[in-house]
Amino acid sequence: MWLNRNITKTKTDAKSLSMLLAEFFKVGEGGLQDWVKRRFVEKFYGSRPHPFVLALQHPSRGTLLGYVVEHQHFLRQWVRSCSFIMARTDATDVILYELDNINTEFGGLGPEQPSHYELLLRMGESLGLDRTKILATPALTDTVEAIQVWDNICQQDHWVEAMVAMHGLELIANRNLRKEGARMHYFDPTILETGEVTDATRAFLREGYDADVGHSEEALDLAAKYADRFSIVEDVQATFMRSIDAFDRYLMARLERGRQFESA
Repeated sequence: MWLNRNITKTKTDAKSLSMLLAEFFKVGEGGLQDWVKRRFVEKFYGSRPHPFVLALQHPSRGTLLGYVVEHQHFLRQWVRSCSFIMARTDATDVILYELDNINTEFGGLGPEQPSHYELLLRMGESLGLDRTKILATPALTDTVEAIQVWDNICQQDHWVEAMVAMHGLELIANRNLRKEGARMHYFDPTILETGEVTDATRAFLREGYDADVGHSEEALDLAAKYADRFSIVEDVQATFMRSIDAFDRYLMARLERGRQFESA
């Protein structure tokens, strides 16, 4: 299945397949960073953009609530992931980067700079869903299984692999991906300037829209430096492919949850 999706749907002999795989994993002049971006764009923003990205361009209430309910589970895992990376490295620049991520995504920086997690919950409340109900709703199966993939990567694989597996996902909201061939943004930026969504929704979406360019780019630069140093570039690439497959399923879980709200 993976070969059909990523390499070729044509029956191929071993020699030709070897050449195709070598080409797929070839890192060019732009380094690991460009390879990761290219594969991410192909997966989520290519000729057939991901269904959740399409739904988020001008999102319905159900789509946004599906986002809220499933994403709160993802963000709790995010803190664990960053913590595992910190615990398994002695690289000061990586530790400082992950500390900043934990504060930004989960801890917050005081009343004037609430965490992304807090902004997510406020978005749900602005759409009519009580915070207690949000927090009490179990994750759907695809979300649970995706979280297990990331948890295993962060606990068992090299911490550089974990960095790319997790922070590579922040590319989803990186508006600079249009320069890398993405057909659209994560959402239509005009919704940040109109009354199409609630103020709290704009605050949540704008936070990621503004922050994830720097977050993802810095993480990829750090990971590329250490992947080269430890000679594990191919391991990092393989783990990243596993991670975006899990992310694909997780984004579909957001849509599934959104449909539940639409039909309620």
